[in-house]
Amino acid sequence: MKKSNLLFLLGLVICLASWSCDDDDPEIENEEEVITTLNYTLTSASGSATLSFVDLDGAGAMDPVITSGPLAANTTYQGTIELLNQSVSPEEDITEEVAEEDLEHQMFFSSNIAGLSVAYNDTDSEGNPLGLATTLTTGDAGAGTLTITLRHEPNKSAEGVSDGNIANASGETDIEVTFDLVVQ
Repeated sequence: MKKSNLLFLLGLVICLASWSCDDDDPEIENEEEVITTLNYTLTSASGSATLSFVDLDGAGAMDPVITSGPLAANTTYQGTIELLNQSVSPEEDITEEVAEEDLEHQMFFSSNIAGLSVAYNDTDSEGNPLGLATTLTTGDAGAGTLTITLRHEPNKSAEGVSDGNIANASGETDIEVTFDLVVQ
């Protein structure tokens, strides 16, 4: 074999070896969701309300904008969660990603308002609660808070998790928002 052909082949092998081992841009599997906006829309026969959290700069200097309307006492609402990343253009609908990766996510709801309860209306592909669709029921008039948490990779088989108890859920919190709420 000619020396020039041997040098060409050696150069080609070195080039291919260095290219195939290039780890400058490793593939990121299941990157954590960026959620700037959470909307919880509640609809009843007598009206609707939207609880909204918007924080476009994340941990930046701007405070998040949190709004909520009053809820009617002794009323049942159908609720839907919308999760968005509005820090990019066009905005990303994270709700779709959560629904597609339903085994890896669960919404949790907790309130200190007497008589307020939230029930799951949707499940993941294995029949465990998901929480993008809910029924919220109010009791008598009162005031307090409602906290909504999206947990990534919760232990859905842990005690109480299927009933919405976040205490044993483990996993990581993607977003958690506490709304001041009035039931009148």
